[in-house]
Amino acid sequence: MPYSTPYLDHPENTHDAIQRPPFDPHSPIEDDGFGRVYAAALLRPLDHTEFPQPSSSLLHSEEAGTDYVDCQKGISESGISDAFADHFAYYSRQQTQQGDHDPLVEHAAVAGQGYCQDLETPQTPQVAAKAGFFSNFLSQSARDPIEQRIEKKRRGIGRQKYPIAVWAIAVVILAVLMYELAVNGKQQGTPFSFTPFVNPMLGPSQPALIYLGARFPPCMKLVEGVPLTQQFGCMSNTENPPRKRCSLEQICGFGGFKGKKPNQWFRFITPIFLHAGLIHALLNLLGLLTVSAQVEREMGSGAFLVVYAAAGIFGNVFGGNFSLVGTPSTGASGAIFGTVAVQWVDLLSHWQFEEHPARKLITLIIELIIGVALGYIPGIDNFAHLGGFLMGILTATTFYPVISRTELHKRVMWGFRVLAILLVFILFVILIQNFYANNPYAACGWCRYLSCIPTAQNNHCKG
Repeated sequence: MPYSTPYLDHPENTHDAIQRPPFDPHSPIEDDGFGRVYAAALLRPLDHTEFPQPSSSLLHSEEAGTDYVDCQKGISESGISDAFADHFAYYSRQQTQQGDHDPLVEHAAVAGQGYCQDLETPQTPQVAAKAGFFSNFLSQSARDPIEQRIEKKRRGIGRQKYPIAVWAIAVVILAVLMYELAVNGKQQGTPFSFTPFVNPMLGPSQPALIYLGARFPPCMKLVEGVPLTQQFGCMSNTENPPRKRCSLEQICGFGGFKGKKPNQWFRFITPIFLHAGLIHALLNLLGLLTVSAQVEREMGSGAFLVVYAAAGIFGNVFGGNFSLVGTPSTGASGAIFGTVAVQWVDLLSHWQFEEHPARKLITLIIELIIGVALGYIPGIDNFAHLGGFLMGILTATTFYPVISRTELHKRVMWGFRVLAILLVFILFVILIQNFYANNPYAACGWCRYLSCIPTAQNNHCKG
C-alpha cells in the first residue's frame, strides 16, 4: 500500500517546494518500509528510536552474515539506492531557509549503508596485549599506573597468579628423592641407611649421595690429604669398618675422571636437586612452597628462576670454599635462602608502602637467625645458606620489580642494580678461583666456624 508522509507533502515544510523532487507513490523510497523510515527522517527532528539497531545477540549469531547479505540484496533489488540518490541530491543542497538541517541530511544519507555495516562488523571489546616472557625481567613494569601497582603490592597481588616454576621444582625434587631411595635400596637392601651409620634424615648413605652428585670436593679437584689412591667404603657396604672398598673414582661415579684427575665441576649445580633424606626434602619443600612460591608470584617465573639458580649455585661455591672437605653436601637450602633474601629487598625498597614495616623486619630477622642456627646441625651446610642469602640479596636487587615514586628513588635503585651485577660477577670469579687453589681455607681460617661447632668428633672443625 502506498505510503505518504504528510510532513513532506506540505510545501511550507520544505526549503524549496518547486524544485523538490515530485512525490511518486510508486517510488521504492516511498513504498518500501526500509526506505520510508529514512525518507521521513530527512527533515524531521532526529529520533534514534526510528533507526533500529541490531541487537548484540544478532551481531554475534551465525545469522549475522546472512542478514548483512540480505540487507544489501534487498536495497539493490528494490531500487532504494537510486531513489535515495534522487532525493539526497535535493536535500543535500546547502540550506538557507528554515534553519540548517545538514546534520540530518548527512545522517540519512549514510543511514542505510551504516545499518548493513553494523551487521558486517560488530564492535568487539578490545583485549589488552599480554606482556611477553622477557617483560618479567624488567625492574619496574609500566603496564599499570604507579598508584595501582602500590595498591596491588599492599594486597599481595604479584605479576602472576600461580607459582608454576616452584611447582615444577617441587616435582623434580620429589622425583629425585625417590630415585635416591631406590638406589640405596638396591645397594643396601633398604631405602634408608642404618648401617654402618644411621642417616638421621631418613635417606641414603653418604657413599650413595656422593655417587648421585653431592658436592664433595675430592670429586671436583685434587684435595690436600686425599690422594687419588685412597679407598672408601662402597655404596653396598653395611659394615664398620668397611669390608668392601672402592676407589675415589668409583665413588664419584659419572663415568669417572677425565684426564685421571678429579674435575666434576657440575657438583656446584647437582646438589640443588639432591637431599640427604626424606626429612631434609620435606623441610625444604615447606620453604619452597610457601616463601619461594610467594616470591615467584611477585617477581614472575623468569626473574624468580634467575634468583633461585644463582643463589643455589653460589651457595655451593661458597660452601665448597669453607665447609669441611670430607663431608658431602646436598639440598636446595641455598636456593631457598636466596628467595628469603628477596623478602628483605622487597621490605627495604617499599618500606613506606608497608602497613607494619618494623614488625615485618623483626619477623625476617628471627627467621634468618633460626635458619642460620639450623645450619650448625651436623650434615647441614650453613655456608650454603649464607652464600645463597648473599646472592639472593644481589640478584633480587637487580631483578625485583621495585616501585619508584620519584625520579631520585629510581636513579638510586638503578645505581644499586649496577653495583649488584658487578658484585655478582666479582664474587663468582674470586670464589671459584679460590676453590681451585691448593688450600682455599688459607683465605679465611676462621670462616669454617660459621658452619661448625668444634668437637673432638669433627677434629675441631678441621675435617
